[in-house]
Amino acid sequence: MITALDKNTALVLIDLQNGIVQLPLAHPVSDVLANASKLVEAFRKAGLPIVIVNVNPAGAAWTKARKDSNPTAGAAFKEDWLDIAAEINTQPGDIFITKHTWSAFYETQIDEKLKEKGVTGIVLAGISTSIGVEGTARDASERGYNITFATDAMTDMFADAHHNSLKYILPRIGETGTTDKIIEVLG
Repeated sequence: MITALDKNTALVLIDLQNGIVQLPLAHPVSDVLANASKLVEAFRKAGLPIVIVNVNPAGAAWTKARKDSNPTAGAAFKEDWLDIAAEINTQPGDIFITKHTWSAFYETQIDEKLKEKGVTGIVLAGISTSIGVEGTARDASERGYNITFATDAMTDMFADAHHNSLKYILPRIGETGTTDKIIEVLG
C-alpha cells in the first residue's frame, strides 16, 4: 500500500531495453511498458527526475564466474539490444545509467546523480522483478532511499520469482502499489 511519496522522488526504470523486453516474460510486456510510460509522463509533468537504466553484462566479472548456467557467456548482442524500448519516451535531460550487474547502484554514478538532485525517494519499475528491480532496491534501501514499487510496471521471466519478490521481499524494502495509485499520490 502506498501512503506517501517524498517531495524529491525520482522514477527509476530498470532494463526496459530492446534485448530484455523481447525475452519470454511472465506478464505481457505491452502492459509493463504502457504503465512505465504513464509513470514517465507523470514524473515529467511533476518536474521530477527520471532515471533510465539499461544493462550491459558483456565483460562483467560475474559473467566469467563458474556457475551451472551462464546465459551471457560468449553471447553476441544485436546492435539495438541496449536501446531503450520505443514505448518509453526518454529525453536528453533524463539520467541514463548503464549497469553491468543486477543493481543499478553497483559501480555506477546513480547514487551521486540522485544526491546532486536532492532525491530522497525512488519509484522503481522494470524487468526483472527478482533481479534488476530487487537488486537495485536492496542497494537503494541500504543507502537510505524511501522506495515505492510500481507492481504493474514490472515483470520477470518466471512468474513464481515475480510473485516471490512482490509478496515477500519488496514489501520489506518499501511500499508497493499500482501505477495509477502512484500517479494519484504524486498528484
